Amino acid sequence: MADLQLTDFNWQTEANRNAHHTDKYYTNELITRRGNPFKVRMSLNRPITSGEKLTFIASTGPNPSESARTKAVMPLSTESSGSPWNAVLSSNNNDRSMIIAISSPANAPIGRYTLSIQISSQGSNTSITLGTWIQLFNPWLQADGVFMMNNAERQEYVEEDAGILYVGSTNRISMVGWNFGQFEDDILNITLMILDKSLNFRRDPVTDVARRNDPKYIGRVLSGMVNGNDDNGVLSGNWSGNYTGGKDPRNWNGSVEILKEWKKNRFQPVRFGQCWVFAGTLNTVLRCLGIPARVITNFNSAHDTDRNLTIDVYYDALGNPVERGSDSIWNFHVWNEAWFVRNDLHSQYNGWQVLDATPQERSQGVFQCGPASVVAVKQGEVNLDFDMPFVFSEVNADQIIWVIGPDNSKKQASTKTSSVGRFISTKAVGSNSRMDVTDKYKYPEGSKEERDVFNKALQRLKPNAGAFGATSSTEENPGERPPTISGKFKVNGTLEVGKEVNLILQLKNLSDDWKTVSVNMTAWTIVYNGTLVHEVWKDSFTASLNPQEEMEYPLKLTYAQYENFLTADNMIRITAVCQVTDEAEVVVERDVILDNPAITLELLDQARVRTPVNVQVLFANPLDEPVDNCVLTVEGSGLMRGNLRIRVPSLRPKERSNFKFEITPLKSGTKQLLIDFSCSKFPAIKAFLSVDVTE
Repeated sequence: MADLQLTDFNWQTEANRNAHHTDKYYTNELITRRGNPFKVRMSLNRPITSGEKLTFIASTGPNPSESARTKAVMPLSTESSGSPWNAVLSSNNNDRSMIIAISSPANAPIGRYTLSIQISSQGSNTSITLGTWIQLFNPWLQADGVFMMNNAERQEYVEEDAGILYVGSTNRISMVGWNFGQFEDDILNITLMILDKSLNFRRDPVTDVARRNDPKYIGRVLSGMVNGNDDNGVLSGNWSGNYTGGKDPRNWNGSVEILKEWKKNRFQPVRFGQCWVFAGTLNTVLRCLGIPARVITNFNSAHDTDRNLTIDVYYDALGNPVERGSDSIWNFHVWNEAWFVRNDLHSQYNGWQVLDATPQERSQGVFQCGPASVVAVKQGEVNLDFDMPFVFSEVNADQIIWVIGPDNSKKQASTKTSSVGRFISTKAVGSNSRMDVTDKYKYPEGSKEERDVFNKALQRLKPNAGAFGATSSTEENPGERPPTISGKFKVNGTLEVGKEVNLILQLKNLSDDWKTVSVNMTAWTIVYNGTLVHEVWKDSFTASLNPQEEMEYPLKLTYAQYENFLTADNMIRITAVCQVTDEAEVVVERDVILDNPAITLELLDQARVRTPVNVQVLFANPLDEPVDNCVLTVEGSGLMRGNLRIRVPSLRPKERSNFKFEITPLKSGTKQLLIDFSCSKFPAIKAFLSVDVTE
């Protein structure tokens, strides 16, 4: 009798991918989700006789072993054996052709696996490699640590391949579209390469691959690998305002181009990213692996370097911001939340976990952050893993403003306990509206619970601090009195690039005495994280105020003063240091964001799969001078392959233009089309459009 031989093997890729919710990936490879069986078909040259045996072997990573759970040996059986991995005969069409269901445990390591078969026949063993497949996390399966019960949420946080990120400031929240593109060609492959390039894998590949069963571990590794600070990770950060030698972070439309460029550049960090670029990219790779994830924006986000839960901000007497110490408050900061159980902590800390890929502080020697449980942040549990004190301060620190005197002495101008961590935002499920999640991170500002949690956190970080750490620094101001005047900046008119900026400084005498106030004002262009770019204006005046009197002082900045120093953030910080004779100074500050001119996108026909359709872009140059070097970049998963880069003719002063381009949608459903228009005077004007594509 002839030896038993394999004559045919079929992965049944399409049927398996439909059953495993992986049919959206643009690849021909089989992709499965752990914990659910997949079925393969194979044929033999003759029926199996008694004494002959088929054994399947699944393995992942270098030096796979059963003890590390990176290798599984599965004898073919007619019923499930109860062991974590199984190969069960599912049906037998005839004696030679059979369908086999292969099952993995719900906590198997994710990654690329090799499947081989060992045929024991007539005293000899033959081993054949059948090929490779990729196994992912399974948010559809209750036994998996990333399980998400709500179908609409799972659709949004795992399967949605485009989204909205929030940027700006507390008084001007704006949104930009982002193409996550986690199913795009090669993105899953690149995501697995990110894991294989990590420091953990390079130091100890066997242990690293074995630990890839844990979403907590993978999330932490990815938070360190999406920035290129320690490990030739994906993106290089730059907040200088000068982006020569790379791309202005505002010009990216999504993660796909970044990830492909990283691979093409032989894994050198792509230049340049800022927080929302890091977060958009981390969101892509998390969703790509099957970990539910979303992008979160925190306005007035604190960067506390010395773990004392207070952020010290300094000005000189002339109103100039002074860079002293490394604490800062960012207008906004963007990070991610990923959804999984915390088997290292109590089950109450399961659910959303903060992961942050923006390189800010080292954690265990590497620029990585999280996972920090959102529930634990709200409760002030700063002693838990990972990076809890840093995340807690981002949303909860107190702010102290100091004025540096000519003799280098410092005086405390004010303490603000509720300015940090405002309007914490994410895109709502199933719609383009903003969802505020501040209440998930902290109790209402000013409430007793919020102060109690703050003090609990402070006690844990600094056991010998006073009851209120933030105000304990007032010993430098013995007998500090409340201020006798107050002030604020009010915007007068519109805030647009190319136009004059008009503000009014409103001052009020809060006392029953006559007061003389000397005011020093400055305006600086800034990057959104507070980095100073250039002083563009200054002014001083002295005013006399009767008891309880209010006064207004108008100020204006011309376009000529700021045009050459504005970054793509369009942000200007205006400060007034108000000195009342022999009293503490009062500092009034306002960050203004100037609007770019509008750009509109319009679809000129119904979008259909594999049918070209024209898109029209309308733009008017608002300036009294020409704009040149105009480039339009276009992107959209499911709407086009790769991206388009279109050179647009220069525009004369006040000229209106419309230009068209063509896209050929690849997939049906609601897709997001994104554009970025950049030119000599406007470095990054964004727009996006939802496109409904029919079959």
